Amino acid sequence: MNHPENDKEYKGLAVNAGIEQPSSVSPYLKGRTRRKKPNLSVGDFVDGILKGDVTILSQAVTLVESVRPEHHAIAQEVIEKCLPYSGKSIRIGISGVPGAGKSTSIDVFGLHVLGKYDGKLAVLAIDPSSERSKGSILGDKTRMEKLSVHPKSFIRPSPTAGSLGGVARKTRETIILCEAAGFDKIFVETVGVGQSETAVHSMVDFFLLIQLAGTGDELQGIKRGIMEMADGIVINKADGDNIDRAKLAATQFRNALHLFPAPDSGWTPQVLTYSGFYNLGVKEIWDMVYHYIDFVKDNGYFEYRRNEQSKYWMYESINEQLRDSFYHNPKIETMLVDKENQVLQGSLTSFVAAKGLLDTYFKELRGEI
Repeated sequence: MNHPENDKEYKGLAVNAGIEQPSSVSPYLKGRTRRKKPNLSVGDFVDGILKGDVTILSQAVTLVESVRPEHHAIAQEVIEKCLPYSGKSIRIGISGVPGAGKSTSIDVFGLHVLGKYDGKLAVLAIDPSSERSKGSILGDKTRMEKLSVHPKSFIRPSPTAGSLGGVARKTRETIILCEAAGFDKIFVETVGVGQSETAVHSMVDFFLLIQLAGTGDELQGIKRGIMEMADGIVINKADGDNIDRAKLAATQFRNALHLFPAPDSGWTPQVLTYSGFYNLGVKEIWDMVYHYIDFVKDNGYFEYRRNEQSKYWMYESINEQLRDSFYHNPKIETMLVDKENQVLQGSLTSFVAAKGLLDTYFKELRGEI
């Protein structure tokens, strides 16, 4: 490289050539070709899943979560072929405010369930994404230290990526794949905000609500929507100086539950205290869960709820497809910006703009445009 400082007119200046820079590519990699992942067919995916191959199951879940149309088509075909082998698990939804100890509790719950009831456990954790970057930490595995290395467990965090409804549908489809792979116990952990509870409640058999005591949040927790969904409420961190506060909180929740109408299942939700960190009271919680499962199977509510959930997700799928069809329509895409500007300028109301867009969409469907 020529340096102008080496010119004769600059006396006393000189720039050394320096040493030759090494290649940025490791010499040990020369001659080695990078092995590409094999492209699996639908049959390969289904065979691998039915054999319980966790690697192929993970790849199939990635296809389910993908936004690429070609991946979506393969995923739907895999799900359809796995559907006859699903439905034989117990699905547990686990919710609670951030910091209630959901992930730590799942670690303890999972080890207890696998130790006492055998079988295999899949944990599907819905992780909130940043509204700005759309990124997600997906760090739940770090708080499930023992369960994440257990040979009979499968932990899969999924980012919301700004679309809770989409993740909820994908989580339900992931449940089908996990059941086909032989996982007879499914935990679904929510992000801990109101809308996600409703979505998770619509895909599980038992909804467990984790609460805390002594945080000034007891009245906040006694909210009609979330309380009515809960099949069982547990107060975490009932240890040390917090035991009395946990018992008091449990009493407050029991009193609150009496104010609500009886659930359709005929089951009276129970309130228990435990310590996830010290593994105290965990056995009692899972005795309650399995007692509930036996109870609703005996009175027929278990199958009724599963059927209602299937119907709910049929309508949710219709709504999602219609929404996608509308927003990806080329004519609507070009009109949206114009209508949006008119609304912002005050020359058009939101309702008139929406009606104009919908009228155009339906006319195009009927072939009138």
